[in-house]
Amino acid sequence: QAQLMESGGGLVQPGGSLRLSCAVSGITFKYYAIGWYRQAPGKEREPVSCINSDGVTTDADSVKGRFSISRDNANSTAYLQLNSLEPDDTGVYYCAAGDWYCTWRPGYFTSWGQGTQVTVSS
Repeated sequence: QAQLMESGGGLVQPGGSLRLSCAVSGITFKYYAIGWYRQAPGKEREPVSCINSDGVTTDADSVKGRFSISRDNANSTAYLQLNSLEPDDTGVYYCAAGDWYCTWRPGYFTSWGQGTQVTVSS
């Protein structure tokens, strides 16, 4: 069973940047896809970005060109670089582990972290 822990969230002004980290243990990290999701207050959790075991990435339309996902297999850590942040990016950001490929199919990601809060406000 994978254990995931997010970090790096915080309060940032519009236009600012953050880098989120997802430290993973309990699995052979390099064989697994990692997805990032977010949940805004009063809204459902939505997909943000995913990186498969080969390093191929998939981004939601709302974050294309602003967010960038990456992975460091040597340190079993995935990252989400958030640039040009907007107030609508506010929410709790979660990372999750699935099989080797990326898909947004409900129920695919079976192991989740506890989330890290990102607040974009002036």
